[in-house]
Amino acid sequence: MSSTTERGTPDAPLDLYEHPGHLLRRAQQIAVSIFYDEMGTELTPVQYAILSRLAAHPGIDQVSLAGLAAIDTSTGATVCARLEEKGLLERKIIPHNRRQRALSITPEGVRLLAALEHGAQRLRQRLLAPLDPQEQAQFMTLLDKLVSANNEQSRAPLAMPGSLPAA
Repeated sequence: MSSTTERGTPDAPLDLYEHPGHLLRRAQQIAVSIFYDEMGTELTPVQYAILSRLAAHPGIDQVSLAGLAAIDTSTGATVCARLEEKGLLERKIIPHNRRQRALSITPEGVRLLAALEHGAQRLRQRLLAPLDPQEQAQFMTLLDKLVSANNEQSRAPLAMPGSLPAA
């Protein structure tokens, strides 16, 4: 996978597999494939992210929930509508702001998340299996650092819980 050209020279193009973005895209493809292997097809990875964040933040509004899952608000609205159709979340009007909806996970949503917990653990184990335990910890630390430091570069930055407006 390494390039035969000399790295760092202006006239030598980087091999595709020396581009971090390409490797991150490939890692995402692999992660999604393993997600469906381990979790089934009841939820997409984004639906799972939304539902798991909602379980941790009941009563949150839709925009804030999208921020917690680091997805854009229009995708968040579509995902929430689909999860509502599946009977996994409920939307209720917020009395002090009738344009917003407070979201809550339904008992069926709670049951589904519980049923997927073992698959989520296997997913993590399979993704990190090529690394020894020390490398796994280092990889997760570095990946978190990379994502956190570049958060504002995202089209849908993660909105940290402390930065969320009150629902």
